Amino acid sequence: MAYINLLPWREEALKAKQKEFFTILIAVCLCAFALTFAVNLYFQARIDGQTMRNQFLQNEIQKLDIEIAEIKDLNNKKAALQKRIDVVEQLQRSRNVGTQVLDEIAKIIPNGIYITQIDKQGNSIAITGKSESNNHLANMIRAIELSDLFIDATPESIVADDGSPKLLSSFKMRVKIKGLVNDAKLTTGVNGGGK
Repeated sequence: MAYINLLPWREEALKAKQKEFFTILIAVCLCAFALTFAVNLYFQARIDGQTMRNQFLQNEIQKLDIEIAEIKDLNNKKAALQKRIDVVEQLQRSRNVGTQVLDEIAKIIPNGIYITQIDKQGNSIAITGKSESNNHLANMIRAIELSDLFIDATPESIVADDGSPKLLSSFKMRVKIKGLVNDAKLTTGVNGGGK
């Protein structure tokens, strides 16, 4: 007699295959989730590390900005101090300028030139006088240009005096003193020099 299996083996095989399929599907989902979570953790760690580096750089940049501002402030103070030092040195150099001017004028005035008036305004000297000839005046201008104390000898006027017993010409001349700044500039430099 033949063996007949009356149990529902096809349904059981189908259920076993379904169970195996769902088990594999769950395992694949868990692996995919774990892999996604691991990748997410890795990139999040890299992002956090980069954020920390960026924050560190921002903090260092802020420190450097503060130091740069301090350096600029120190440079400004140094420049103001240097201006004051320059003004003091200029004042020191020009302390005896009156004596030096008179001494130098005595050296450069040739015979035949007579000085009647000398006016100092800032670093400029106005000389008024009389000359026996224009050659004497030209010699005086050349001597001024060769002088160590004077520059820019500029004749302003030369007028012949017809009424004098000698043929004298009146002249006015302006001369600048080398290395001497204007008195107005000295005052502003001292008062407005900054802190």
